[in-house]
Amino acid sequence: MAGTPGREIREKFQAALALSRVELHKNPEKEPYKSKYGARALLEEVRALLGPAPEDDDERAADDGPGDQALGAAEPRDAEGPGEQRALRLAVIEFHLGVNHIDTEELSAGEEHLVRCLSLLRPFRLSLGCVSLYIQAQNNLGILWSEREEIETARSYLESSEALYNQYMKEIGSPPLDPTEHFLPEEEQLTEQERSKRFEKVYTHNLYYLAQVYQHMEMFEKAAHYCHSTLKRQLEHNAYHPMEWAINAATLSQFYINKLCFMEARHCLSAANVIFGQTGKIPATEDTPEAEGDVPELYHQRKGEIARCWIKYCLTLMQNAQLSMQDNIGELDLDKQAELRALRKKELDEEESIRKRAVQFGTGELCDAISAVEEKVRYLRPLDFEEARELFLLGQHYVFEAKEFFQIDGYVTDHIEVVQDHSALFKVLAFFETDMERRCKMHKRRIAMLEPLIVDLNPQYYLLVNRQIQFEIAHTYYDMMDLKVAIADKLRDPDSHIVKKINSLNKSALKYYQLFLDSLRDPNKVFPEHIGEDVLRPAMLAKFRVARLYGRIITADPKKELENLATSLEHYKFIVDYCETHPEAAQEIEVELELSKEMVSLLPTKMERFRTKMALT
Repeated sequence: MAGTPGREIREKFQAALALSRVELHKNPEKEPYKSKYGARALLEEVRALLGPAPEDDDERAADDGPGDQALGAAEPRDAEGPGEQRALRLAVIEFHLGVNHIDTEELSAGEEHLVRCLSLLRPFRLSLGCVSLYIQAQNNLGILWSEREEIETARSYLESSEALYNQYMKEIGSPPLDPTEHFLPEEEQLTEQERSKRFEKVYTHNLYYLAQVYQHMEMFEKAAHYCHSTLKRQLEHNAYHPMEWAINAATLSQFYINKLCFMEARHCLSAANVIFGQTGKIPATEDTPEAEGDVPELYHQRKGEIARCWIKYCLTLMQNAQLSMQDNIGELDLDKQAELRALRKKELDEEESIRKRAVQFGTGELCDAISAVEEKVRYLRPLDFEEARELFLLGQHYVFEAKEFFQIDGYVTDHIEVVQDHSALFKVLAFFETDMERRCKMHKRRIAMLEPLIVDLNPQYYLLVNRQIQFEIAHTYYDMMDLKVAIADKLRDPDSHIVKKINSLNKSALKYYQLFLDSLRDPNKVFPEHIGEDVLRPAMLAKFRVARLYGRIITADPKKELENLATSLEHYKFIVDYCETHPEAAQEIEVELELSKEMVSLLPTKMERFRTKMALT
């Protein structure tokens, strides 16, 4: 690098950097940006001492627009002359002034400085001394435009940075100078290793921001790819904060879970567990996020969030297995189960080739530690009760872990969601259970955890949550009643106890379905003529099941039975009539609508025969 900055310039620049790194909370409460303003003043003094850049006019300062796509690929050109060196140092100052203004929420001024930085560097952007600064300036403009929700502009800057990095590594490849080196004497220049580390960190940030932009644009495949690449690079370059890395890996697992890529999801979650275990064991650096200081609450919150990701993994894998093996009424299809057993060997044979395609985190001991965690967890769909129970117990372990932080006091919605997931784990485990009495007990456990939730919930503030729980409790009682009826059907002479139990479950299901339906009424207690799209299907299902429940009440009183049949017919008629006037509803409940039409046709005849019989007796 030609020339050495004067001592005054160097000292002011270093002092400005030191002030820039002062955490906001260390400033006076009434002057939160005091250190930032102090840094800005020093940077402006340095800029004045450096003097104007060569040809520093409107033409040179003009911006060619976001990114460099219009300019084509950069041509390697070194900034070797005194004038070029001054322009380069001025660009460093403009960059830091840009970041400073953004930090103090003066975005337009920040943008101006960053654009000026790019303009000064553009002719030399592929050179050893400029490329890192140029990418950092574009990254910051990408973030700025993203915060303004101008996502296409943000994407353009960030993709330009990625392209420049790739071009530089392909054509030059040697570690470029860090921007701070332009204000250091020769003897304090960084080593090649340190330069490489810093440059790779800049590129990792670029990928991280691109992942967020693609996520915002709902380009989920691309976002996941960039997120995975970012996490992988952070481990490779040992440039990560355990808590932040772990939560990002756990979040990425949810993308793979939704894509039913359970091996990749398991790998992300296993890596999250291992890296999270490093929290507090790795010395903090100047880059460590404020929130990652010694904050026990944050630690327990992140632990709970990772646990919730594990719950979703176990639950989705079990539910996917259920969908693959159930018949048209939701029961276990033994033929499908046998077919999946035959496919299991093929899936195991392909495991190694699948692993090669998956992005693996870590090397050496870290890789071994992650493998040790994931090998204890299955990723293939469970095919029987024992395999499902293994996943259930893992999911339940993480339910208890999540509930340690997400308690009902302070985290109402989160706590309820965790309990609902726990209930769902029991529900899907019951699918694999062949013993009907044991299935009933599993559903009873669901009732025991769900009913207390709505006792203290104010329906005015938690209307949607209340509806969800009411509907789920109703359906659980409904399933239990069906199981008890099936058990009774196998007995030659069901005793009064089982009849009483069936009616009790029937009554409880009716109670909660009615509570759900009543929640749809307006303040004058009138049921809506038009049911909202968001509750249309559950409302129609509730009506259908209420109709069915009234038809299944066991009573020895003929008059009461006739009343129950009349009520049942009333609900079936509601479904048929509503679907006639609202065709969109028919698409939501095709099967139930056909059965309702059939019952509307059959029940009047049955009721008439019943009246005739009553008259004769």
